[in-house]
Amino acid sequence: MSKNILMVVTNHDTITEEQSTGLWLSEFGEAYNEFNKHGYHITVASPNGGGIPIDPNSVSDDEPQEILDTKPHLENTKPLVDVEADDYDAIFLPGGHGTMFDFPDNEKLQKLLRGFYEDGKVVSAVCHGPAGLVGATLSNGDPLVKGKRVSAFTDAEEAETGLDKHMPFLLESRLSELGAHVRNGANWAEHVEVDGRLITGQNPQSTEAAAKEVVKQLNQ
Repeated sequence: MSKNILMVVTNHDTITEEQSTGLWLSEFGEAYNEFNKHGYHITVASPNGGGIPIDPNSVSDDEPQEILDTKPHLENTKPLVDVEADDYDAIFLPGGHGTMFDFPDNEKLQKLLRGFYEDGKVVSAVCHGPAGLVGATLSNGDPLVKGKRVSAFTDAEEAETGLDKHMPFLLESRLSELGAHVRNGANWAEHVEVDGRLITGQNPQSTEAAAKEVVKQLNQ
């Protein structure tokens, strides 16, 4: 039977009046194409549903066509309120700075992540996508990431973007504060951590490897 994947993306489109943001397109596109290649049924959802803002910095002049071809799947996403964990085998959270603003405090996303994790399903995120894990708790009240090995966009990488001063928090630091064992590689290098069914990637360069790990677990 085909597996069902839930991909949750951001609706948030601004950092400052001068700086727009949104979803980092390759983090969505690379994962989408990897899941699609294996015949998985993919649902794309977002906190508010509808069209998704794409960070303009994530689309270069030589962006691969196979990434650009995934953009139509972002035109009419499903609202999270209409999504239930029981219908899916895995959840994947692509990043983009927008996730730092509308993922951490979204109660429905927190409920979904708890449901996926406690049902033994795959929970995965890449780059700023782990911002969704920040507010997620287990039924016993512990942070979902407590005691887990995770990777995420590093404080040093954030400083290099120059956007660290505009973020509501620094993702690597916050995950550590929640009791996660954050493991990262060199800045902008591919790095993925797998702790049971929790799969997290450090940055855009880690998307394909994280998606392949999801596939590996689903096909076991």
